[in-house]
Amino acid sequence: MDNVRARVIVEGMVQGVFFRQHTQETAFRLGVKGWVRNRRDGRVEVLFEGDKAKVDEMIQWCHRGPSEARVTNVRVIWEEFAGEFKDFSITY
Repeated sequence: MDNVRARVIVEGMVQGVFFRQHTQETAFRLGVKGWVRNRRDGRVEVLFEGDKAKVDEMIQWCHRGPSEARVTNVRVIWEEFAGEFKDFSITY
């Protein structure tokens, strides 16, 4: 199992459409850990940790988001895996 860490910035109509809640539900289902939060600039930021295949699946999900969202851009920044999370949470 190859564990990775990815910081993802999602742009578009991604606030006010339950993006964080759907991200959390999908991460729980896949066993990915980390957090998601709204940024003041209207984007959503996510930090994923876990198995590379599952993190890749979460990143692909971010390109779509929930049905109410309209994603225009997804930026992925790969970071060193730290293994610091016990679950996936919504932060503020």
